[in-house]
Amino acid sequence: MTTDVAPFFTRSDGRYLFARWGRPIAPVAFGVEDETVSVLKGAIEAVCQLAGHEMTETDPELGANFMVFFIRDWSELTDTPKLDQLIPELAALVGRLEKADANQYRIFRFDPDGGIKACFAFLKMDAVMSDIPADTLCLGQVVQSIVLWSDEAFLNASPLALTGNDVAVLRPDVAGIIRAGYDPILPVMADDPSHALRLQARMTVQQN
Repeated sequence: MTTDVAPFFTRSDGRYLFARWGRPIAPVAFGVEDETVSVLKGAIEAVCQLAGHEMTETDPELGANFMVFFIRDWSELTDTPKLDQLIPELAALVGRLEKADANQYRIFRFDPDGGIKACFAFLKMDAVMSDIPADTLCLGQVVQSIVLWSDEAFLNASPLALTGNDVAVLRPDVAGIIRAGYDPILPVMADDPSHALRLQARMTVQQN
């Protein structure tokens, strides 16, 4: 069965845009116990292995380039020292997230070649998020941060699926897209819809 890749990277405004990490991922997490940090790093390691990408302790330019914030209320972000230096118009963003009653948000930064340079992931641990097992929550966030997906890619279906033992695993089609997206033959960034056809071709090669 052929996966229609284009919708995964076609944004709500009709633009096609794909990007993958152009540098090793150096993660850090705030607001959780060390046990959850270990779960998060394990998820990053697993997804990087799938993609054939690298994980590292420190980014030479940024220190950490994948920052995950676990919070109880969006207002905690404006109280975080120096976060407004990393995220311009932080107060306005917090206001929009509160108004939308959102429980997660991601911001990406890019290198000159268009590859992902950094990602800031914010998780508001409301009743819904708190009910999700830590390994499922972390895997879902890493998958949604490993490439620049469309803002509509997972509105109707999670990138994860449950096994018969109720263990969350990456959906095979999503895993195939990630592997293909990190193929060295393909560019780190693409804004032409024909890129989706190249992804589909790489997925076919991988399956065979």
